[in-house]
Amino acid sequence: MAISQSIIEEIKYKNDIESVVSSYISLKRRGKNLIGLCPFHGEKTPSFTVYPENGSFYCFGCKVGGDVFTFVKLIENLDYIDAVKTLAERAGVAVVESSQDDTLHQLKNTILEINRETARFYYSNLFKPEGKWALDYYLSRGLTPETVKSFGLGVALSGWDTLTKHLRSKGFKFEDMLQADVVSKSSKGTYFDRFRDRTMFPVINVRGNVVAFSGRRRTEDKTIAKYVNTKDTLVYNKSQNLFALNFAKAHCSEQIILVEGNFDTVSLHQHGFKNVVAPLGTAFTKEQAQILSRYTKEVILCFDSDTAGEAAVEKAFKILEPTGLSVKVLKLPVGKDPDEFLKKNKPSDFEKLIAAAIPETEYKLMKAAGNIEPESAEAKIKFLNSAISILASNNDPIAVDLYLAKLAKDYEVSKETLVTKLAQIKKSRAVAEKKREVKNIVEKRIDRNDVNPEKQGNETAAAAEEMIISILLKHPDHIRYITESVATYFVTSLNNRIFGAICEDIKSNQNCSISNLSDRFSDREIGLIIKLLNSEFIGNGPKETLMDCISVLKKEKEMSSNSLESDDWVTQMQKIAENKKGN
Repeated sequence: MAISQSIIEEIKYKNDIESVVSSYISLKRRGKNLIGLCPFHGEKTPSFTVYPENGSFYCFGCKVGGDVFTFVKLIENLDYIDAVKTLAERAGVAVVESSQDDTLHQLKNTILEINRETARFYYSNLFKPEGKWALDYYLSRGLTPETVKSFGLGVALSGWDTLTKHLRSKGFKFEDMLQADVVSKSSKGTYFDRFRDRTMFPVINVRGNVVAFSGRRRTEDKTIAKYVNTKDTLVYNKSQNLFALNFAKAHCSEQIILVEGNFDTVSLHQHGFKNVVAPLGTAFTKEQAQILSRYTKEVILCFDSDTAGEAAVEKAFKILEPTGLSVKVLKLPVGKDPDEFLKKNKPSDFEKLIAAAIPETEYKLMKAAGNIEPESAEAKIKFLNSAISILASNNDPIAVDLYLAKLAKDYEVSKETLVTKLAQIKKSRAVAEKKREVKNIVEKRIDRNDVNPEKQGNETAAAAEEMIISILLKHPDHIRYITESVATYFVTSLNNRIFGAICEDIKSNQNCSISNLSDRFSDREIGLIIKLLNSEFIGNGPKETLMDCISVLKKEKEMSSNSLESDDWVTQMQKIAENKKGN
């Protein structure tokens, strides 16, 4: 399946990258470009740049880049075709598909169809005699039939192949069922149901597609895994999804409540708390934190009131820190989880707990003060040092000032002393951060995991190759200055592939755009192309620089980089360096 290039260009024209990216993250103008915190990795200093002039973006931190289609593909966890369709719908453009085969896209659609049919099958099982136990269980937990239907809850029967046979009757292939991870294959080559004798929770993404399942065991037999979850597939990654976000996304612009389990989530939704989500069969991840930051301003952590729950809160603080989200902790009565609380209390009581949620800094101070002996000066000193360290991470000067005043009063120490200690800690952290930055810069220079690892030992040639690519991207008319033999002088295979693809598009009179290149290069490779597209040059102009680069490549071809004298390298690259502003 393919979409014509003319439609691709129309969709891109009607979805300017500034407005699309701004709907997900906050951008600030810097000259002709815009910057913001990258949504694809945690950071405190903006390294994500949007270039409205050519409709591209690039992050100098994680090296991700592309056009508006790439951005939507990555941030919504879509494939390329679905990203195009999403933006087409946004712009009101009708998408006409050709009959060209796209095997991977078709397989993804087949997996989604299998998941949808599997969810329907599990739900229908609730009304069969052998599945009635699961419906009774849901009702005994306080769920209404309407809630069960709304969330698509169901049951996997105890038989070994009831789902397998059902899917076969619908025409699905065993190989595709395996890809969806709803069936397994034995060592003897037979196929059997992946989930058996379990209550089933379908995982539905924000576009309404069933992408995975979570099954809870019927009994309390601890020799059987309590939960079995879908493994990562072509349509699902547990670290990049959140249970019930498909419902919560319309109710969480100000605040999201993060709980630990699926049942807590369903129960809270039934009681009117629609802004509740949960991780999926895994500890809370940085990818899930980034997802939350796209939908809300504040996260309330509502974990079980036990030791494990408290440990989960501490981990969540660290994971959420780079997002800049406000974080609070909802304190449940000891030994309770949200579902248990609501069974014995009114929704209004839970609303009071939400209103009384403790801000992150205050929660950390309370935890640090928990074991202080009232008459122990040593314990007080230890706590105050911990408290100042906690406040050093708070960027709200008003909040910090209020906390300092309270600490000074409660522990009979001058506020000036605390302010001095705070300044010392911040200075120490600033020095440590500077050292880390220098270390990161050094490590990046010798990083062997670069998208183009062949640059190692071939820096001179690779720099010339990248300049040629950059010039061709911005000045395709200069291709006439490059003979057919130039490609044979390229040292690194990636740059050679990029150069060849650009020349191919130019010679066939196509618009050499990122959209044209996306299906031929990986996301990281597209990131490099975007970086080169937006490199700035000064000096003699593109034509002269182009010829200089070709000359360097020819000379590099004639001699080994290991035998190249340092003075020769400086001489050959000096002219190029003068024509390039940054790299």
